[in-house]
Amino acid sequence: MKLQMKVWFWLICLVLTGQAWAQSANRPNVVLFIADDMAWEDSGAYGNPKARTPNIDRLAREGLRFTHAFVSISSCSPSRSSMITGRYPHSTDAEQLHWTLPPEQVTFVEKLKAAGYWTAASGKWHLGAATKNRFDLVDDPGEAGFQTDPKTGKMLAADDSGAAGWLPTLQQRPKDKPFFLWFAALDPHRDYVENSIAIPHKPADVIVPPHLPDTPETRYELALYYDEITRLDENVGKVMAELERQGVADNTLILFISDNGRPFPGAKTTMYDFGIRTPLIARWTKKIRRGLVSDSLISSIDLAPTILQLAGVAIPSTVQGKSFVSVLTNPKAKIRDAIYAEKNWHDYEDRVRAVRTERFKFIRNDYPDLAGTPSADAGRSPTMDAIRRLHKAGQLTPLQARIFQKPRPTEELYDVIADPNEVNNLANDPHYAKTLAQLRAKLKQWGEETNDVMPAQRTPDEFDRETGQPLPGRKLPRAGKKK
Repeated sequence: MKLQMKVWFWLICLVLTGQAWAQSANRPNVVLFIADDMAWEDSGAYGNPKARTPNIDRLAREGLRFTHAFVSISSCSPSRSSMITGRYPHSTDAEQLHWTLPPEQVTFVEKLKAAGYWTAASGKWHLGAATKNRFDLVDDPGEAGFQTDPKTGKMLAADDSGAAGWLPTLQQRPKDKPFFLWFAALDPHRDYVENSIAIPHKPADVIVPPHLPDTPETRYELALYYDEITRLDENVGKVMAELERQGVADNTLILFISDNGRPFPGAKTTMYDFGIRTPLIARWTKKIRRGLVSDSLISSIDLAPTILQLAGVAIPSTVQGKSFVSVLTNPKAKIRDAIYAEKNWHDYEDRVRAVRTERFKFIRNDYPDLAGTPSADAGRSPTMDAIRRLHKAGQLTPLQARIFQKPRPTEELYDVIADPNEVNNLANDPHYAKTLAQLRAKLKQWGEETNDVMPAQRTPDEFDRETGQPLPGRKLPRAGKKK
């Protein structure tokens, strides 16, 4: 009898071990590409025929393209902290630009690592030192990767694409483990230089979005911005080729997303779709059918639970996002009825909250006395010089002049289907009073559920709002510390 029990015990162990190995073999590798300041619409896959993006377009052809994906904040480091934790920026205690992610915050990467994944990050690192130990390897250029331009005093990256370490990182992975790679580009972030690619885009060929005036300065900068998108695309293609060379492409989920909108006035750091709508593509040839398109609302905080679910890892209670695994095989599936986004200090003080459904966007400006000043690097740009000139001459459209509006309306409501550029504020239209009340209540409830508390005091501006130049005695906000 005892012998039989032992035999059964070992048989059960063998079965369970076999199941575990089977699950392990089915777990996908994951490569997450994060573009730096790339608008959702600026690739061939999203309808821009002028920006050359053959590899991004191929990802979309061979996988699933999301048309209504949004970041939780249109600001660099808070967006990344939000992605890696699956939490809204104000819940991470890293909601202001340059605030580092506190060590007590839980990331999905350490959960993958504990479950047997080899985890690595390469490229732009904007999360702080405390997060590096969540990865097995972090290829951070850091100070060693930068040099100072003697003429301008600006910091220049030795490899300003941010992708120099992507292939070496992929090539050194252990071959006996599934892997997760966080590949963060510096493209297409400012500042721009000419001839970043072999065949540059021509200013005459770019598509000028409606929030920008069509001037030579704007076209010149958009062409350089397109160049960096193409360079990013080339680096994405190199990784795709290496995955194929290693024979792991079929079971590798590739995700492509941007941290926020294009770095031009009226886009990045705003709550309009120009700022928070993002490209999101998922390719996993083993599981996702080719050429799918989904209109489902997706937030960048949904990446963490999705990746964990696919890896067979329990989703921690700290995660505020929702898994969109169901959408990967059924593009019509819906996981949420709204997305939420926020704006906090980014070079300048501001506080804005927004909720967007499939049809409507409600924006609440908590500091309406302040103008929606663009980020400082955009404020110093030739495009912004042209905008100031046209503004003084009264030659901007209301959409283009919105960045100067002061005071701003406390509330904004837009029908994003009828008015995709969010020009006609319906907040005072009695026909939309019910919609306004519903979305106002929805945003209030979200704030209460996520403990979104007004700060006791404002963080001072770091730059001059008129020129974008540093203020005397400027100080960065205290990293990772709320006032």
